[in-house]
Amino acid sequence: MTGLIATATADLHEKPVILTIFAVTYLGIAMGRVPGLKLNRVGIALLGAIAMMIFGDVATADVISYVNWPTIFLLFGFFVISAQLRLSGFYDMVAGGISARLGHPARFLLILMVVTGVLSSFLNHDIVCYVFAPITGAALLRKQINPVPFLIALAIASNIGAAATLIGNPQNMMIGQVAQLDFGRYILWTCVPVAFAMAAAYGIIWQLSRKNLELAASPQNELNQQTYPFNRAHTIKGIIIFVAVIGLFFTSLPKEIVVLAAAGIHLASTKFRTDDLLGLVDWPILVLFMGLFVVAGAFQSTGCGDQAAQWLARAGINLNTPATLALATAGLSNLINNSAAVMLLVKVVNLSPVTAYVLALANSFGGSLIILGSVSNIIVVQQAREMGIQISFRDFARLGVPVTLAALAGLLAWIALVA
Repeated sequence: MTGLIATATADLHEKPVILTIFAVTYLGIAMGRVPGLKLNRVGIALLGAIAMMIFGDVATADVISYVNWPTIFLLFGFFVISAQLRLSGFYDMVAGGISARLGHPARFLLILMVVTGVLSSFLNHDIVCYVFAPITGAALLRKQINPVPFLIALAIASNIGAAATLIGNPQNMMIGQVAQLDFGRYILWTCVPVAFAMAAAYGIIWQLSRKNLELAASPQNELNQQTYPFNRAHTIKGIIIFVAVIGLFFTSLPKEIVVLAAAGIHLASTKFRTDDLLGLVDWPILVLFMGLFVVAGAFQSTGCGDQAAQWLARAGINLNTPATLALATAGLSNLINNSAAVMLLVKVVNLSPVTAYVLALANSFGGSLIILGSVSNIIVVQQAREMGIQISFRDFARLGVPVTLAALAGLLAWIALVA
């Protein structure tokens, strides 16, 4: 009995500390930086996890239990698969093929968005944007075509396409693992709203941009980006292994084991060094997710997440209602980053298949609203800036806001239809 009283007293003492660390961490993530320090969101999440251990008295065993390791393994495996395809020159070959079709801007925009969306559905959508942005931008500048709307379309298509599958982005991977979603059923449920969102995005971007395609002055900067020569044999190898992985996702085998096995095959390569493959792994994303798992897990252990959800429900805001969840997810994704938003919401929402589908779609669609909505947007804007192409907050919002509103409207209509 004495031990139980001591534990309860300790929990009461630690609860305000944990809540404070949680609030400060998420505030820092929302700001994106800490004044006076060189920290970014990854560093903030990592410091939050460390603070939970030191000041929140979260035990090492609890920290390990909070991290969803299948999600981390799944992410790592897909980073290696994407790295092998990139080293094989696959991404550069596809980007170059798209850029060669600039004779008809409307057709070029359609091809760019469709190919970007499809690749982002199954591969690392950040790498797609990282490789495609400079090649596309340079081709448009040579043709004296304004690259800004096309580069924004690239980022938006990447966000929308990533929503189509459970492996399109890290957030969807986590949702799929936590909610134990079926890979095929998810695609069947999401294909209609994703197709509508992509069609609406193409129509809106073309209509708002077709009269502003002339380039007044061509920037002279050249982006010094690493490119890789096309290797047919290793590209075929990478695609065969990738298709096999997707096929096995429709079986009962654990997804993370399937992906790790594929990554192991690539690591045992006769062509690419291990250092080169691991050098293209997005380690900061892995650290970000592990840090957020710890911070959100410690927060959930206080019971405040459930209490907040119940309080909102009594106030008429039920996050377990798909329509409400869609709007809340899109809003939070632009306030605190979509990874942090999803990490928080999975702790306070009852993840039935439908609410999990909505959470996955809404965080991806919401990422197209403004530049800070997703990492893909930031990558495209930074790549463009290094080429001398300026994409302002207003430029992005001018296209991103109506596209996001149309995509969310389509999602809400789909929710009402299937309900």
